[in-house]
Amino acid sequence: AQFLRDHGLRKGDKIALFMQNCPQYLICKYGAEKIGVAVGPCSPMFKEWELEYQLKDLGAKVLVVLDHLYPIVDKVRSNTPLDLVVVTNYSDFLPDHPYPAFPENLIPKRSIPNTQDFMDILRSELREVPREDIDPEDDVCLIVYTSGSTGMPKGAMLTYRNAQFKTDCVTHTYGYSAADVHLCVMPVFHIAGLLFSANVPVYTGGTMVMLTRFAPEAVLEAIDRYRVTSAYTVVPMNVAMMEHPRAKETDFGSFRLNPCTSFGIQLSEDIASRWRTLTGAPLFEISYGLSETHTADTLMPLAGIKVGSHGKPTSGTQIRIVSLEDPNVEVPLGEQGEITIKSPGVFKGYLNKPEATKDALREGWLYTGDIGKWDEEGYLYFLGRKKEMIKCSGYSVFPEEVERMLLRHPAVEAAAVIGVPDPVRGESVKAFIVLNEEHRGRVAEEEIIAWSRERMANYKYPRYVEFRESLPATGTGKLLRRILAEEERAKQTQ
Repeated sequence: AQFLRDHGLRKGDKIALFMQNCPQYLICKYGAEKIGVAVGPCSPMFKEWELEYQLKDLGAKVLVVLDHLYPIVDKVRSNTPLDLVVVTNYSDFLPDHPYPAFPENLIPKRSIPNTQDFMDILRSELREVPREDIDPEDDVCLIVYTSGSTGMPKGAMLTYRNAQFKTDCVTHTYGYSAADVHLCVMPVFHIAGLLFSANVPVYTGGTMVMLTRFAPEAVLEAIDRYRVTSAYTVVPMNVAMMEHPRAKETDFGSFRLNPCTSFGIQLSEDIASRWRTLTGAPLFEISYGLSETHTADTLMPLAGIKVGSHGKPTSGTQIRIVSLEDPNVEVPLGEQGEITIKSPGVFKGYLNKPEATKDALREGWLYTGDIGKWDEEGYLYFLGRKKEMIKCSGYSVFPEEVERMLLRHPAVEAAAVIGVPDPVRGESVKAFIVLNEEHRGRVAEEEIIAWSRERMANYKYPRYVEFRESLPATGTGKLLRRILAEEERAKQTQ
């Protein structure tokens, strides 16, 4: 904080962070926010064009980067508003003998021209504790870019109040305290990883066990050695751990909670049951939420875990399901419509995009563009994106709903659904399927179609199936149907 102030940054300025999980990330994040400087996380999977776009859109004056990623920065630096680049090396904070073993290739620390060394900043004398008058309701602490699944990423401006409100909700819902040991393996540049794996332990005074990236053996070793009590994961991580030989040797005696998100593989009753048998801890879909709301608009109640749902509205959060034809009308219980949200977690708006902000925020309500429905017990079900909705013979088909049903086929490991042109129906459903290893070469596309026809409405089942080795996804595992749709359109024009 002192360094940024000495460098001329003031409240309202922005810095960018281009790092994987490491202590330096959180030092920079909280240090900048301490004096009102907003932080813009950049995915460490970015290439030159992606990084350049975000730095320019953000207007970042300072970038902090792990030195092995600096060559990417160097290629675009002159095209950005950056005044200064701060570099750091994993070794700056690694112990002599890290456990679990450190998974990355360490490059020797070296001096990079026209940059500032991170450790030199920390070694400088602290003259006084920097302080800033923060308005939590109005001042922006974090600018998170949307995934761009339906267009160019936009910077969602989140306030200090947004962050504090959601952190407090999660803390009280799950009874987190200073006694908890949190595994931080999900990327903290992503809003969910930041909230559940970093902000909560910092807020409660708990312990954080930070891993740079996921490896099943390393996570199992960390749970055992450091007596982890809670871990936020995505379902493929849990599956990989259950299949690892070390799972049977791991002491899960301290483990009490495993909130998760279904990325790549949907959480099923079978997976949740197998995980609980192994660990003694519940595995549950923790929430529905968006970057625009600091996520966690719903949370799964521990007293009533319902697999397939996304829990109930967070305390202090109002959620309405409104008609796709008339957004002023709420739909009846059980019917599908657009999810709208009003809460202290709703963002301030999109950076430099007043029209997009005006379209999303109406009279205090965020119109999410997501489709959902309620059940009779007040649980929310997320069904997909409005823009990805498929119109078949006049009926609305939501990709997430079809994907969830396809995942019930014993041979299907992952599924993605899009609409393709149909001269009779307008659109038909096409499914891209990743088969379980044991079924590859033994199941035909036609068998999946026939199976679906027997279990789904006539307008809904996939008319076309294509097997894939993998499905396109963001760095955090979020399915990118847009890529599949673009590939399909390219085929049509050939």
